[in-house]
Amino acid sequence: MTIKVAVVGTGYFSQYHLDGWARLPEAKLVAVCSLDAAGLVDAAARYLIPRQFADVGEMLDAVAPNLLDIVTPPAAHLAVFGEAAKRKVDVICQKPLGGDLKTARAMVELAREAGITFVAHENFRFQPWYREARRLIDRGTLGEIYGVSFRLRPGDGQGARAYLDRQPYFQQMPRFLIHETAIHLIDTFRFLLGEVSGVFARLRRLNPEIRGEDAGLVLFDFASGAAGLFDGNRLVDFVADDPRLTMGEMLLEGAAATLRLDGFGRLWLKPHGQAEREHAYQWRNEGFGGDSVRALQGHVAAHLTDGAPLENSGEAYLRNLEIEEAIYRSAASGRWEALA
Repeated sequence: MTIKVAVVGTGYFSQYHLDGWARLPEAKLVAVCSLDAAGLVDAAARYLIPRQFADVGEMLDAVAPNLLDIVTPPAAHLAVFGEAAKRKVDVICQKPLGGDLKTARAMVELAREAGITFVAHENFRFQPWYREARRLIDRGTLGEIYGVSFRLRPGDGQGARAYLDRQPYFQQMPRFLIHETAIHLIDTFRFLLGEVSGVFARLRRLNPEIRGEDAGLVLFDFASGAAGLFDGNRLVDFVADDPRLTMGEMLLEGAAATLRLDGFGRLWLKPHGQAEREHAYQWRNEGFGGDSVRALQGHVAAHLTDGAPLENSGEAYLRNLEIEEAIYRSAASGRWEALA
């Protein structure tokens, strides 16, 4: 079965979605929709998409896709999603879903009523270094997991022109570091260590040119007894040829060994009491984040065609947004926030 995919949105990140679908044998791009006429023409020409539309309902009626990929700004998510739900079309949607927890819940309810598959486009957990880390955990290489930490250091947040060349709307987001960026690591932490049972946060705004927070520390407790730390600062960079490849550095610590991710996508394994050595594994430096967008798309395609288990359904993704809300409550109150 070939999945007919229609895409809504031609902004900056849509290039990774379109490229991934174009390279996926199980999928065929049948249409693209956008209010940006120039972006629409460019996307259609670059990825050989046969039909172009300015109205999503018209597109869905004309091409009857199996899957709608929503890559619009969050404010448009619910309305676009509603058009797909009315037509019983499965949906994959970029984060942050609908822009807030209430809207995301409404989208999940629409999907349930329509009986459609709804997937959150959360690609970080599909980055190859995290898939390999999960494999090593499952194999017992690290032993009992004590904790995980991640230092986010993309270095793109300094000065008056911060974010303007790529994603200018970042400057006006009232919630930024956690809502836009750390949400990826919330999901990744859950993928690696399981459910979060509590959080404590200190958030700051360092660049006065933006509205939201751009630095902060978040502590995590996990139901397993493990601990986590997210240390984010968008103004500072780190050792990497391309800071956007990994966006920072991870340390995953266990009783038997420690695993370290560097800015080049390399993993370094240090067995307890022994020297650190590079852990070799296979991955492709293509697309975004080790071809993680295409990996997620392939995962969704396998679910739709073969019924393979699905990660990051819209309903499951709500937990990430609940954790996000707890982080903002903690930052506002200065108190620990327990999660049921």
